[in-house]
Amino acid sequence: MNKTDLIDAMAENAGISKAAAKKALESFLENVEKSLKKGDRVSLVGFGSWSVSKRAAREGRNPQTGKTIKIGAKNVVKFKAGADLQKAVN
Repeated sequence: MNKTDLIDAMAENAGISKAAAKKALESFLENVEKSLKKGDRVSLVGFGSWSVSKRAAREGRNPQTGKTIKIGAKNVVKFKAGADLQKAVN
């Protein structure tokens, strides 16, 4: 399912226009992004939670040349599925 499919499904399930569903989805994504940028955790009980974790700088190896390279530190987004989502998938 891509973004367009999700918007179509949201519009149909909620009985709203596709434009309204698109606005709602974009607002949701924007607010999740803002919260994660601030370092906050976003949690939807039963569905899952997003958080930001810091990955330290490390050394890696270029697979083509075998040379050692430096990989910089960065923040990574993590998602942990909630119990209800886990149950629904299994």
